[in-house]
Amino acid sequence: MSWLPDDFVHPVLVPLPGGDHHLRPIREADAPLDYPAVMGSRERLWTIFGPAWGWPAATMTYEADQADLLRHEKEIAAHQSFNYALFDAAETSLLGCVYIDPPEKTGADAEISWWVVDELVDTTVEQALNTLVPQWITADWPFEQPRFIGRKISWPDYLALPDIPTIQ
Repeated sequence: MSWLPDDFVHPVLVPLPGGDHHLRPIREADAPLDYPAVMGSRERLWTIFGPAWGWPAATMTYEADQADLLRHEKEIAAHQSFNYALFDAAETSLLGCVYIDPPEKTGADAEISWWVVDELVDTTVEQALNTLVPQWITADWPFEQPRFIGRKISWPDYLALPDIPTIQ
């Protein structure tokens, strides 16, 4: 059984309030913008995502990032999980990402997390993204119990939750 209805159509462009930024599904072709965004904020991102995902490794290469984006692109096309990149209006800068994943821990039907580059921490753009994501998930996604990791539940509390049993 899929975690999404068969007829679900994922959003392809999500404007942030203010009109200067938007979200769209990430693609392999975004690697030239993604790699410097991730590695430029790597130390802070590791403190957030490292314990759960082992990402982003200090040794991550451009080629590894490109392969990761290709995997994300394929997962999006198959509706297995979603990675939306935050861009400026002209898509000359990748400024963060939003992840929408099937649950790995009990008690939710989706797990959502997001980040912005170091330069946008505590700015109006980050505040707009923090406001938008929960509203967007509620309005445009078919989830009844989304879990906002790092927002409504801390990463350590999330990691302490029981895993969803795997069917063998």
